Amino acid sequence: MGDRAVHYVGSLPGEDAGSAMSGALATSGPKLRTLADGETGERNRWIVNFVDSLDGHPDLEMLAKGTWSSYKDIPKYRIRKGRALTGDALNLTYVDEFRRSYPVFKKLREEHRHEGLRYQVGVPGPLDLAMFVFGPIGPFKHVEPFHDATVREIRQIHAEAGDDVLFQIEVPVELVFMTKAPKLVHGLLSRWLAKKVVAVAAGAPEGTSFGVHLCLGDLNNKALGKMKSAAPLVTLSNAIAAAWPAGRKLEYVHAPLAMGDLPPSPDESYYRALSKLALPPGCRFIAGLAHENQDLDTQRRLLALVERLVNDSVDIACACGLGRRTADQAAKAMARCNELAQTG
Repeated sequence: MGDRAVHYVGSLPGEDAGSAMSGALATSGPKLRTLADGETGERNRWIVNFVDSLDGHPDLEMLAKGTWSSYKDIPKYRIRKGRALTGDALNLTYVDEFRRSYPVFKKLREEHRHEGLRYQVGVPGPLDLAMFVFGPIGPFKHVEPFHDATVREIRQIHAEAGDDVLFQIEVPVELVFMTKAPKLVHGLLSRWLAKKVVAVAAGAPEGTSFGVHLCLGDLNNKALGKMKSAAPLVTLSNAIAAAWPAGRKLEYVHAPLAMGDLPPSPDESYYRALSKLALPPGCRFIAGLAHENQDLDTQRRLLALVERLVNDSVDIACACGLGRRTADQAAKAMARCNELAQTG
């Protein structure tokens, strides 16, 4: 199945957008369908820079400082007394970064003669932003301003790039919730979480293209959630697919089969639930199983198992972005993606 695509989730090794995208194109160019700008520099830790930037926001006050050394060492905010937080008061910087990087992307696409390649914009889920800004109360009380700001910036980017851009909704909190909740409530919980995810797509212009990146967290290359089997990600994927709004394209669901610095489980029973994956026609499953710390034969065996269970070929990715790996680790992970994509 040499027609498998390689997918890079977001952050890439490189000093800037140009070097990051050039490296990805040199490594996997013909196998890429979309490409992000590499989220280099202060953006390489996902939303860390955004959360830190809220210190001094007129509508917020910091309750606890944090240096992001672990998931327990993060800042926490609350809304100032007498104030209200609205989407208009938030600059998520997606538009700013797009305007900086998109011209570089177009130039590189032309140089590499990869006409079908589209620009990928990572969009953290509003529930996730609310959780990391306000703590556990955030997903239940403060999602709306982040939703409004997210949809506003998606619409602005789409107005400038149209079908040449794909938005990747990135949702670690949702999958971590699933891993920590009793199995008895997985159905109900997945439907509630899916509503939050698909609301972003519903607010976008008709015809907008999306992918969904399920995640277990990757702060300092360490996962926050741990799965005992693939069942939670299958249940959540199916709920998102079932609730997906008409008129918006769901092009793929990316699922982590590794967990940060931990490679995929070698136990075949771990993956059994993938046989129940129910994605709509035309929606690709991207298996986030590529990992530099597992031997190639084992990875190929697991790839064959995954494709047998989902009854289709899959695209290949790591579990998350590569910005928390060393340059050497990232290069090995990218090479592994190519090796798996080319597996017969």
